[in-house]
Amino acid sequence: MALDRDTLDQLLDTIRRFVVERLVPNEARVAEEDRIPDELVEEMRALGLFGLTIPEAYGGLGLTMEEEVLAVFELGRTSPAFRSAIGTNNGIGSQAIVLGGTEEQRRRYLPRLASGELIGSFALTEPDAGSDAASLRTLAVRDGDGYVLNGTKRYITNAPQAGVFSVLARTRGPEGESGISCFLVEAGTPGLRLGHKDRKMGQQGAHTCDVIFEDCRVPATALLGGREGDGFKIAMRVLDKGRLHIAALSVGIAERLIADACRYAAERRQFGKPIAEFQLVQAMIADSRAESYAARCMVLDAARRRDAGAVTTLEASCAKLFATEMVGRVADRAVQIHGGAGYIAEYPVERFYRDVRLFRLYEGTSQIQQLIIARETMRAMAG
Repeated sequence: MALDRDTLDQLLDTIRRFVVERLVPNEARVAEEDRIPDELVEEMRALGLFGLTIPEAYGGLGLTMEEEVLAVFELGRTSPAFRSAIGTNNGIGSQAIVLGGTEEQRRRYLPRLASGELIGSFALTEPDAGSDAASLRTLAVRDGDGYVLNGTKRYITNAPQAGVFSVLARTRGPEGESGISCFLVEAGTPGLRLGHKDRKMGQQGAHTCDVIFEDCRVPATALLGGREGDGFKIAMRVLDKGRLHIAALSVGIAERLIADACRYAAERRQFGKPIAEFQLVQAMIADSRAESYAARCMVLDAARRRDAGAVTTLEASCAKLFATEMVGRVADRAVQIHGGAGYIAEYPVERFYRDVRLFRLYEGTSQIQQLIIARETMRAMAG
């Protein structure tokens, strides 16, 4: 449900001030300690940030796609670890339940996800199944009044904190999309265990790990929507939405990096004047600004199309591909403008340079986006 303009502006202003006053000053602490302080998580809960996209009927704000990306533009102006803390509850950790859950499942989980009491996690990727999601091997075998799950999920975001996992598992057939179902598995279920937290290149404070199922028994009511075979279809719908979210995040981070680069260029002096006066530095700033503006326009256009009811598989992949590649280039230029200082951890650009590398990998790699874009374009041209 769309907010009125005044309410939306107030929400965006609140997020903007929270980012500037509370999150940015704690970026270095989060990177050093590899955790978000409890008091900041509580403040995020109090602001309703865990339930931005969850329908109002279940305790969330029910933002439209356009409203969501506007909020993410603001959240992107700080360490992506903060966005990750709330990201799964607003995205892949809740949207499978929103899109495909039974009413009982929605009422059981969505209000607690919206409040941040419960953290959701989406368990799709496996050691041998990532980009080729239809080849996943985790099995869910019907046994009496329930199912028994066996398999390993890898690189699962927020798994160490999660209270409920949306697990994609095969209920029939050795391969293919039609045999994949989704199960809601609660943390603490016998047979579910977590691997060690992954040590990552960047994004300290945002945690991933393996999720391992060994004869993990769940009741039949854990089957999302009560229907076998819908899991892959729901996963793809969730990922379409998630790709726009990541594209918006990339825009927000790019705008932060441009601001940091401009500030440094205005202060740093060489040859008797600020380096901002040198044309080759100006060229890097200009290219970064033009590309971030283009990405912002793409994200907003795709979001509005989705809100209007259009299928936006093509547009979401275009936006995700362009925006995530764009922020990598912007981060590289920001380091270059900082010179040697950009390689030193004292400056945020060093951390962001590592952080943004992930965006070209998850929610579908850049190469997968290219395949989707080509497929959807050929399909449209043939029609």
